[in-house]
Amino acid sequence: MNDTQLIGKTCFLTGAGTGLARAMALGLSDAGATVIVADIDEAGLDETVTMAKGRPGNLHKYVLDVRDQAQCEAAVANTIRDHGSLDVLVNCAGLGPVYMRRNFVADPLPFWEADTEKWWTMIAVNLRGPFLLSRAAAPHMIARKWGRIVNITTSFSTMIRAGNMPYGQTKAALEAGSASWAGDLAGTGVTVNVLIPGGAADTGMIPLEAMPDRSKLVPPQAMAAPIRFLASTASDGVTGQRFVAQHFDPAHPLSAPGCAPVAWPDLAAGASRGLGEDKR
Repeated sequence: MNDTQLIGKTCFLTGAGTGLARAMALGLSDAGATVIVADIDEAGLDETVTMAKGRPGNLHKYVLDVRDQAQCEAAVANTIRDHGSLDVLVNCAGLGPVYMRRNFVADPLPFWEADTEKWWTMIAVNLRGPFLLSRAAAPHMIARKWGRIVNITTSFSTMIRAGNMPYGQTKAALEAGSASWAGDLAGTGVTVNVLIPGGAADTGMIPLEAMPDRSKLVPPQAMAAPIRFLASTASDGVTGQRFVAQHFDPAHPLSAPGCAPVAWPDLAAGASRGLGEDKR
C-alpha cells in the first residue's frame, strides 16, 4: 500500500490525548492525512499535537465530550465546514477497568460492588459516544459514497472476563453494533470495521503496578499500520472485519490471524458446540 493515498483525507479520532488513539493519529499524520484529534483532556491533546510537529500531515485538536449529543454533532459539522469533508472516523475514546477500580488486576471488581454512576459513565463514553459520532458522520459519508468508521473494541476473553464490569460488556456491544452498522451501510461505499491491539496494550488502562514489565504489552505503535490501511483506498470494499494489530501483515492485510469477520462468528459457532475458546 502507498501511504500517500492518505493525502487529502480528513480523519477524526477520539481519545487521541493519549494511548492507542495518539499512536494512530501520529501514524495517519505520517501518511499525510489531515487529522483531527479529539479528547476531553485538552492537555493530552496539546501533547499529541506537539509530538506530530514535523510530520507530513496536519493535526488539529478538538476538545470533545463524546457523551454529549450536541457536542458530537457539532464536532462532525465543524470538521466538514473547516476541512471540506470527514472521510475517516475512529472511535477510540474509552474508559477502562482502572476507572472502576485502580487495582482491578489484583483485586477484581464483582458487579454487585460496581458504582452505579461510574457504570453509566463508562457505558456513555465507550458505547454512546461511538454511536453518536457515527450517527452524525454517516449521512455525510453516504452522500460522498466513501467513508470509513473504525471502532476500537477488545478481545473476546476480555469481553466476558469476570471482575471486568462493565468494560467488557461495552466493548461486546460495540463489536455487535459494528457488524450491524456494516450491514446497514452495505453498498454505500462506507465501511465499518473493528481494530484491536490483540492483547493488553501499553497504555494507562494497564497500571504500572499491575504490569511493571511493559515489554509484555502490545506497543500502541502497532495500531499505526492497520489504521493506515483502513483509512486508505486500498481497503475499498473491506467491511465487517476485525483487524488484530499485533498480527497485521501490511503485505497481506486480509490474511488470518490479522483479519477475520467482525463479531466473532467462529467463536459463536464454537460455543454452540460446547467449545468457545478465545482464538482472537
